Amino acid sequence: MILLGCLTVHRPAAELPLLHVSPDGHYLMTDKGAPFFWLGDTGWLLLSRLTTGQAEQYFTNRHTKGFNVIQVMVLHGLGDVDVYGDSALVRRRLAMPTGKGYWEHLDSLVDMAAAKDIYLALVPVWGGVVKSAKATPDQARAYAQFLALRYKNKTNIIWMNGGDIKGSDYEAVWNTIGTTLRENDPHHLITFHPRGRASSSFWFEGQSWLDFNSVQSGHRSYAQDTSAGDPHYGEDNWKYIRADYTKHPVRPVLDAEPSYEQIPHGLHDTSQPRWTAADVRRYAYWSVFAGGCGFTYGDNSVMQFLRPTDKGSAYGARAPWFRAIDDPGAGQMNYLKKLMLSRGGYFTRVPDTSMITDQGTRYDYVTATRGKDYAFIYTYTGRTFTVNPTALGSRRLQASWYDPKDGTTKTIGVFSGRETLTFDPPGNPAPGNDWILILDDHE
Repeated sequence: MILLGCLTVHRPAAELPLLHVSPDGHYLMTDKGAPFFWLGDTGWLLLSRLTTGQAEQYFTNRHTKGFNVIQVMVLHGLGDVDVYGDSALVRRRLAMPTGKGYWEHLDSLVDMAAAKDIYLALVPVWGGVVKSAKATPDQARAYAQFLALRYKNKTNIIWMNGGDIKGSDYEAVWNTIGTTLRENDPHHLITFHPRGRASSSFWFEGQSWLDFNSVQSGHRSYAQDTSAGDPHYGEDNWKYIRADYTKHPVRPVLDAEPSYEQIPHGLHDTSQPRWTAADVRRYAYWSVFAGGCGFTYGDNSVMQFLRPTDKGSAYGARAPWFRAIDDPGAGQMNYLKKLMLSRGGYFTRVPDTSMITDQGTRYDYVTATRGKDYAFIYTYTGRTFTVNPTALGSRRLQASWYDPKDGTTKTIGVFSGRETLTFDPPGNPAPGNDWILILDDHE
């Protein structure tokens, strides 16, 4: 908004391209056919914690760092008020949104994000709220219709149904929200945010309202992942992506909640070690190279927008949000996005671990993805590994090292594309000495 004398002029909201699933079913693209690599951040409590001015600061920072999606809770609780004290619901009733101050604040955040080339992945109502309030499908239908009709003409909306919950808990409610959003807003993508160590595909694979799958690989270490009934993948988040990549119907998939930077292993015991930027990079490259259409980063302080005046914090967060937005992992995520968009034939990319003859396990795991005339190979520890490049069909290949810590590239040389090759990354092998080997056709 600008003021000209006594005349108030509202700048039109920026319109971003609508997003769609690519024809092959594995990736996202704009309505112009351009690749869309999802680089998300978890700004869960944005609506209730930040003023308009603070949100501007946050969006500017994330835009500068290359993020193009922010995951936001619309309702974290039935008694939610925004930072200005305006209530979301009338008498805490899910079916009765006020439609006033709280929602006007969200309106402004949607427009502000669009101006920064950012899409908002909105979680209509967090899973714990539905469970504790014993919400009914009728209540969910009224609420979802309100949301869909209010935001169907905003091009930078993605719907993220659910919220840290099993789809089998109140499944009728989640299906009602999904189908109601689809019926009233047919143009925006819809996914489901599941509980930890799960994928939306576990429950909604057959639902037509689900456009792409989201995984919450969780915050547990290898040693902590022992719960009965869950996949025991530990830190191997790539296993969720690999499983969903091969399912039918084919849908894009991404890790929408891996371990956050600066959060304790396992979340609840603050005496545990904390996940670092190196861990975040590992989750990012492992999942994307397994076939992910993008990746969502998280930071302990940022996801809850911790303020210096807060008397406590969740999960032992320490730094205020406006400092934590510059934690090293956040700045390094853009190097992943730039790499994935750096070659032509984006939609031809496939995961291909068969290129690695000695894949290894856990931290020594080496993974590969390739396109029409290139391959990217990731090692977290920087150990020596062997590659069979014949799947590229190239006579000669140029090899380079790409550093995920600073985005720099160092040329190694030109090699035969028809024989097994062994590469020794720079530095001494150790967790966090991660590198990407790039192989490009050199005909």
